[in-house]
Amino acid sequence: MCQTAQSFCDSPGEKGGATPPALLLLLSRLCLDYETATISYILTLTDEQFLVQDQFPVTPVSTLCAEARETARRLLTHYVKVQGLVISQMLRKSVETRDWLSTLEPRNVRAVMKRVVEDTTAIDVQVGLLYEEGVRKAQSSDSSKRTFSVYSSSRQQGRYAPSYTPSAPMDTNLLSNIQKLFSERIDVFSPVEFNKVSVLTGIIKISLKTLLECVRLRTFGRFGLQQVQVDCHFLQLYLWRFVADEELVHLLLDEVVASAALRCPDPVPMEPSVVEVICERG
Repeated sequence: MCQTAQSFCDSPGEKGGATPPALLLLLSRLCLDYETATISYILTLTDEQFLVQDQFPVTPVSTLCAEARETARRLLTHYVKVQGLVISQMLRKSVETRDWLSTLEPRNVRAVMKRVVEDTTAIDVQVGLLYEEGVRKAQSSDSSKRTFSVYSSSRQQGRYAPSYTPSAPMDTNLLSNIQKLFSERIDVFSPVEFNKVSVLTGIIKISLKTLLECVRLRTFGRFGLQQVQVDCHFLQLYLWRFVADEELVHLLLDEVVASAALRCPDPVPMEPSVVEVICERG
């Protein structure tokens, strides 16, 4: 059964293959339950019913349990990659099909960002039906506020305002190197643990890293940069609550906006208060 379950992880394909993500999640939970209880119960029952003697060579319980746990881990890791790929495809398409140089001044959050939040919320509910919550780092005092923004905090204003205003000279090589150092610190495909927070953290890391890489391949006009700023603030309002460490979301979205600014000939950011109003309007 473990071998059959693992076969669902062998051929992911570009769109995650034909295996429904929910099946991967269910099989993962099933194999984990086998490891924690079912295998020991079945073997004990078999020993009692058939009076198995110790001299007969039988598979040790520990070997079967280890195989079931490894299968559960592989299935859950594959689930994270498949779901991350689905959201990544949406984000990639939304970046590649837009003319960022001639886009209009942003008045709304783009629909794809709302879809990302909706899909992430649905995944959170789905995983929560089968796995425990998991552990999060302590939230910062302002993370629970609806208007929290990586762009409106005093720390981020100090970081970005000089870079985004044309009056301040910008050392793009230095910024790019610092940016690269920070982004390389994030291990996108880190091991997945058997809890909801770990699963959602993995999916969001894959999705936001894809968004960052796509932004790095485009050139942005002033309003294009501002649209990225609005979209990232909207994601910030919702995605931080799903991950183990909210700083991960802060860092990746900071990188997206900074990358767009580096690729904008006229980098004039939108006022944080205006960004907040647009995102509140939703």
